[in-house]
Amino acid sequence: MALPVGPYTADLVSRRPLGCVVEIVETLVLTLVIFLVIQNFIAQPYRVQQQSMEHTLEPEQYVLVDKLTPRFDQYHRGDIVVFNPPPAWAQQSDGTPYIKRIIGVGGDTVEIREDGFVYVNGVKLVETYLYAQGGEPQPTIPFGQSRWVVPEGEFFVMGDHREKSADSRSFGTIPASSIIGRAWLRYWPFDTFGILPTPGHPELTSGSSPGLSPGFSSEPEPSSSP
Repeated sequence: MALPVGPYTADLVSRRPLGCVVEIVETLVLTLVIFLVIQNFIAQPYRVQQQSMEHTLEPEQYVLVDKLTPRFDQYHRGDIVVFNPPPAWAQQSDGTPYIKRIIGVGGDTVEIREDGFVYVNGVKLVETYLYAQGGEPQPTIPFGQSRWVVPEGEFFVMGDHREKSADSRSFGTIPASSIIGRAWLRYWPFDTFGILPTPGHPELTSGSSPGLSPGFSSEPEPSSSP
């Protein structure tokens, strides 16, 4: 005996392709929303295209920029940060952000002395991350001004390859609100995979000023800088 055919069978068959399209669109929209939330508020990839952080970071390496934890923690001396440079400098890099290392935080006095070393609050900074030439750390040369007092809520930043870096020696301290996030993980090429360490600088006294909680921007990853 033949089984009865339901009254809605043909209608269900005709609607099934449309239902699949709706599901695909919903999945794509959800994926896009998740991606935007992660990139704007949690982490963002960044491709190095400059020489200012050699040899800590080489051109064409990729790092992940942490945007989340700085909302609950502070930036510290030694952190590698991605930030939007002052407008005049942003024009030179087509508006792309810079990547540098924090040398001084709010309340610090940063000096570049004639011996080629950096001093923070009168203490010679131990900078094992500096670009080396013939085994010797590259000296730090001031660009005119050689002493800065870092305002509260701002940071003094420099690249690890000092001769190839446009940084606070040229454009002064940067406000916390210009910082996009902290570079914390190098993930490509895969053989360079690893966490980017932050030097503790035990040579500095415990009374040195701590970092300050930053503001944020959702600008794109940095590219080349002078």
